[in-house]
Amino acid sequence: MRHAPAPFRFDRRRLLAASAALLGTAAWPLARAAGYPSKPVRVIVPFPAGGGGDTLARLMLTSAATHLGQSMVFENVAGAGGNIGSVQGARAEPDGYTMLYGTNGTLGINQTLYAKPGFDPVKDFVPVSRLSEIPLVMVVRQESSLASAADLIAFARSNPGKLSFASAGNGTTSHLAVEILKAQLGLHMVHIPYRGGAPAMTDLIGGQVDFMIEISANAMPHVTSGRLRALAVSTRQRLPSLPQVPALAESGAPSFHVTAWDGVLAPAGTPPEAIAAMSRAVRAALSDPETVAQLGKRGAVPSPLAGDEFGQFVRSEIQRWGQAVKASGAKVD
Repeated sequence: MRHAPAPFRFDRRRLLAASAALLGTAAWPLARAAGYPSKPVRVIVPFPAGGGGDTLARLMLTSAATHLGQSMVFENVAGAGGNIGSVQGARAEPDGYTMLYGTNGTLGINQTLYAKPGFDPVKDFVPVSRLSEIPLVMVVRQESSLASAADLIAFARSNPGKLSFASAGNGTTSHLAVEILKAQLGLHMVHIPYRGGAPAMTDLIGGQVDFMIEISANAMPHVTSGRLRALAVSTRQRLPSLPQVPALAESGAPSFHVTAWDGVLAPAGTPPEAIAAMSRAVRAALSDPETVAQLGKRGAVPSPLAGDEFGQFVRSEIQRWGQAVKASGAKVD
């Protein structure tokens, strides 16, 4: 009986070995994805601990951690309007274990406000998910003679330069929101910048300035306490939490729609499976009734937007806020 030549048996063994290797290679990403995350995930928050952004980041991403199956360790790296922490996030190892919390300020406004922010939100990061949108509220002191947003707009038209508005500082959301309103309606009002939202609110309550359009999370405690009165909200529709307060869009500024927002990004080059896992965890967290309720108390609305959609949104916001910064003349070298 003739047997098959030895070379044939050798080639068959090599073919089987090669097939096994290929199967192993194909299975490797799946195993890696199934094993992510295998340790806590670091989240860089580019703001001081205890502030509005830090509070929202911890609220939403702690909830996301329960769906991710690993804890998240928050690291506050404040400075330069959020640029220092954002640069650190851009330079982090892209292994899926470092994420950056970003806002319309750090990712949108700062790209025009600062001559050298030190990072590019589009090139240096992979978008994971938008988290929430935060409406703004036009507020006046309780004793103000301005009964509505329509009254305020009418007074500003008739008395150019007579109304003053406070902001948390040059180039902040509270500053640029009014600049957008001024540009849309052709108004002239005097800007009084402060070093933060808290001192701006204090002077508004004390009557040193006439009004402010401030992020709801900062304004609502004063409205609830009765120290300030809400005239309008910055969204197109009224807020469920403030059904009696009209939108600026129905108060004489039909095109006005401005919200702050926040999101999560990862350093460019982060494995897609890590991005996908984090995005799923965020979406699950923002569907959790308790998380939604806690956000509502702070004036924030869950608004997940994942992947390329979030990336496109960031690009559009860089342009929109950039136009407002240029119109305001604000600049940080």
